[in-house]
Amino acid sequence: MESYDWPAMRITLLGGFRLLAGDDQVAVSGGAERLLSFIALCGHSVPRTLMAGTLWPDAPDRRAYASLRSALARLDGVGRRILDIGATDVRLSPAARVDIDEARALARRILDPATPTGERDLSAAAVGTLSADLLPGWYDDWVIPEAEEWHRLRVHALEALVDEFVTVGRFADAVSTACLAVRAEPLRESAHAALIRAHLAEGNQAEALRDYERCAGLLRAELGIPPSPRLSKLVAGLRPVTSW
Repeated sequence: MESYDWPAMRITLLGGFRLLAGDDQVAVSGGAERLLSFIALCGHSVPRTLMAGTLWPDAPDRRAYASLRSALARLDGVGRRILDIGATDVRLSPAARVDIDEARALARRILDPATPTGERDLSAAAVGTLSADLLPGWYDDWVIPEAEEWHRLRVHALEALVDEFVTVGRFADAVSTACLAVRAEPLRESAHAALIRAHLAEGNQAEALRDYERCAGLLRAELGIPPSPRLSKLVAGLRPVTSW
């Protein structure tokens, strides 16, 4: 029996869909992208009936099931090899990797107080992973909750990573990571607090105060509320802050 040494197969969903075989990107149709993304997000064996009803929600059951059969039949090459297709269920091949699984594991390691943050997580690659949204521009009902859950998790992890960078004296990395958290959630006070702490740790009081006042202005303009006492306390004593 002839054997093949297939390249590693990988699906990336952060920043957009890509199917990779080794270092090569594999082109697939839009329908195949949705099919593979759904299975990758499920992370387990998926019943065909669930896939058909989710991916073709407006079609009658029989037509949706026929559309699923057709989509699976059209897969070839890497798209076919990355799936284990059964009579009633479909799942990813055990050899396939999915970036969102690795990204969630990264975020949870950083957020786990019982797990020391190692060098691999204090890296530009880790920050880059936590900076990417899940399938941006996709508005399917099955994507939105997953994207929102990842967005919340990654922002929490970015904020935690700021304090890790401060602890080891990497202030430039702390500031840039905090800026990414603020960019992801401009009205999130804890993100601004992380940025202010990074500025203060580096000895940049003026920058800390400037970000506080920027946050105060955003909260006032967008929500009509003042900064919380916890945020204001970070800059207390620098100089009188903007009164509300």
